[in-house]
Amino acid sequence: MASADGVGNLGAEQNHISVPVADHGAWATAMNNLGIMPMGISGQQLVSDSLCIQRFDPGLGLIAPINPMIAGISLVPPPPVPPDMPVIKEIIHCKSCTLFPQNPNLPPPSTRERPPGCKTVFVGGLPENATEEIIREVFDQCGEITAIRKSKKNFCHIRFSEEFMVDKAIYLSGYRMRIGSSTDKKDSGKIHVDFAQARDDLYEWECKQRLLAREERHRRKIHEDRLRPPSPPPIVHYSEHEVALLADRLKDDHKFSEAIAILFTWIDRGEVNRRTANHFYSMIQSANSHVRRLMSEKAQHEEELERAKEAFKNALLAILNQFEQITAVFTAATRQKAWDHFSKAQRKNIDIWRKQCEELRNAHSEEIMGIRREEEMEMSDDESDESPCKKMRTEENGVCDQTQASLKEENDSLRWQLDAYRNEVELLRKEQSRASRPEDDHSHTHPHSPEAQIQLLQQSMHSMQQQLLNLQEKLSSKETELEQAREEHRYLEGEVLSLRDKVCGINGCVPSLYHSRDRRTELITRGVITSEKEALLLGIISTFLHVHPFGANLEYLWSYIQRLDSKVSAGELERLMVRLPSMFRQELSGVGATLEKRWKFCGFDTLSSA
Repeated sequence: MASADGVGNLGAEQNHISVPVADHGAWATAMNNLGIMPMGISGQQLVSDSLCIQRFDPGLGLIAPINPMIAGISLVPPPPVPPDMPVIKEIIHCKSCTLFPQNPNLPPPSTRERPPGCKTVFVGGLPENATEEIIREVFDQCGEITAIRKSKKNFCHIRFSEEFMVDKAIYLSGYRMRIGSSTDKKDSGKIHVDFAQARDDLYEWECKQRLLAREERHRRKIHEDRLRPPSPPPIVHYSEHEVALLADRLKDDHKFSEAIAILFTWIDRGEVNRRTANHFYSMIQSANSHVRRLMSEKAQHEEELERAKEAFKNALLAILNQFEQITAVFTAATRQKAWDHFSKAQRKNIDIWRKQCEELRNAHSEEIMGIRREEEMEMSDDESDESPCKKMRTEENGVCDQTQASLKEENDSLRWQLDAYRNEVELLRKEQSRASRPEDDHSHTHPHSPEAQIQLLQQSMHSMQQQLLNLQEKLSSKETELEQAREEHRYLEGEVLSLRDKVCGINGCVPSLYHSRDRRTELITRGVITSEKEALLLGIISTFLHVHPFGANLEYLWSYIQRLDSKVSAGELERLMVRLPSMFRQELSGVGATLEKRWKFCGFDTLSSA
């Protein structure tokens, strides 16, 4: 009735209260202080269910003993509470006392750090007349209480059976307890509930942690045992019966690995003696015969590998041949007599297809060249002390030096013969002049003998002149051969240097590229254009490389010139560019597997430096 009267008075005096009706928080605080349920005048609830504290029964005013660990209870989570809204506590009525909440505008009571495994709470600020029965009546709604230790100084320690019950007891912190309806100071007090550090809680928590650690170790051990590889089978002991079985196993290819392990263990254990030496010798002989079988298997696998490599190489060559045919089709389609009949979109598509096909063909040819280079490297002698580039250079230089030395020897011998013939001609001329003088003095005494001598001298001079002419022709021919040999020597030196650059670049000697290039320019003299075809090729190559400032590889340049003249080979283009180092320069770009030789046009640089 008191609550009803209070509600009626509030409704009658609604116009005289300055607090707005819409302010639910102020209305709820005022009604809580009066001990009335926070309900509106028309009976509706002023605050939503989300603002009400969970686990409490508003009708009874008691804490509902809800255990979240029990199945079937609190399965549906409560709606979330907005963080900016204050939590409104309700009045709790017990048989012997009443608990009044504190002002919600005040800060919540502070608590200490929760100890591990805490099941005990400290309750301070109790009324002086509070007994153990009243305390148990208030906190028994939080859960099962195992012990209450009350002090004479208005505080006590309460130990619960589970840890989650402590959270319910902490909720009562800040409430004011009043025993009965008395207004005496000894019958009221503001209780403070906080976590307590008890040895029993810590001991139980440590025991539980040790139990969990033992379970984790056991689980980990089971997992490791499951993943551990199985132990090898035990080795049988030596006996004559086992020797006979082992001899048969050694002859079987499928059981050889297991049998050889048993044989090794027996020998390592010291089972070999004078009595068993013959048995072990026969088993070792069987193991040696297995070596021949292994070598034959290896040879078979190597033959299969070579056949597979050859088949792969042939397939790549067939693919390259088809690429060449497709490229020829695109080239024929781009000629004017067929090109004019296509539309603009068709021409664009054909041009795109042609470029893609050329790129794929160039990549495929690079792959084939890489396979050939690998085969050449496998065929090279790896046991030699000299590097590959030095070995190639010495072999080529040795051949060139031998040919040049032989030509020089022949040239020197011909010059010596020519000098000897010239000396003989000079002697004959002197004798002829001496013979002409006595002819004038003794013309009357010897009319016939001087004429005969002159004729003989003339014949000998004529024969000597013929020999001299023949020697001069031989000398000129030998000189042309020597010049050709020198030209070949220059070209071979250029090839050796380019191969050395390639091999050294693959082996990590790229920084020595500029030294090798300087040496090449010193060794190779300036070439001479010998034909009109070379002049045309020189102009086309210069124009092509000029529009490619970053250079182009030899295959790309050769594929372009093949459209103009299909008889030109890549070797002719390379020899022509090697002969003219002042116009064309070769550089290496990339690292490792992407290493590539590119030719660049350097005629303008040479002209400006000159």
